[in-house]
Amino acid sequence: MRILYHLPLSPYSRKVRLALAEKRIPFELRLEKVWDRREEFLALNPAGSVPVLAEENGLTVSDSSAICEYLDEAYPDITLFGRTLAERAEVRRLVAWFDLKFGLEVTQNLVYERHLKRAMGRGNPDAANIRAGYAALKPHLDHIGWLAETRTWLAGPNISLADFAAAAHLSVLDYTNDVDWKHNLAAREWYARVKSRPAFRPLLAERVSGLTPPSHYDDLDF
Repeated sequence: MRILYHLPLSPYSRKVRLALAEKRIPFELRLEKVWDRREEFLALNPAGSVPVLAEENGLTVSDSSAICEYLDEAYPDITLFGRTLAERAEVRRLVAWFDLKFGLEVTQNLVYERHLKRAMGRGNPDAANIRAGYAALKPHLDHIGWLAETRTWLAGPNISLADFAAAAHLSVLDYTNDVDWKHNLAAREWYARVKSRPAFRPLLAERVSGLTPPSHYDDLDF
């Protein structure tokens, strides 16, 4: 069985989990506490980060973008990048937007500061960074809302990795009750559609020890 090394509150791990599930590729989850710096894990990925996908044939792929590109090439029946060059370029642009810009401005400032920093032995949360994260979240929700209002899915007519990248970040923030869904109803309606997909069910059922999500987290009707 292929193995995905992950952390529950890692949006990059969640993105790969959603891609695997949407493509109906079976896999086994293995929790990896990256702050432990296990030698066996560092041998798989010297960067010491998750996600890491270990295939049954011995192939190991690190980095969520590399994993998702690999999955789309190795298992092309259900594509998450689109069929045309234009579609694939737009999917990649938006995936980079959410994984880099959103990740730096919002997820790192909220999830990392509030829930991971101490666990990783990197000191106490920085209040200024947390305030910056909340401030940055609103324009990002507006951007998602605008995309959802002008397109069927974020990158175009079909659901794609762009939707799963955005939803992965938002699902972590939603678990920690950091999203004001009243701010943009179009973004909320889009997220409700994404989390209603079968691929999302394992994420919604999962719980993190010591941290309880809000009641709406696993409510498909929001």
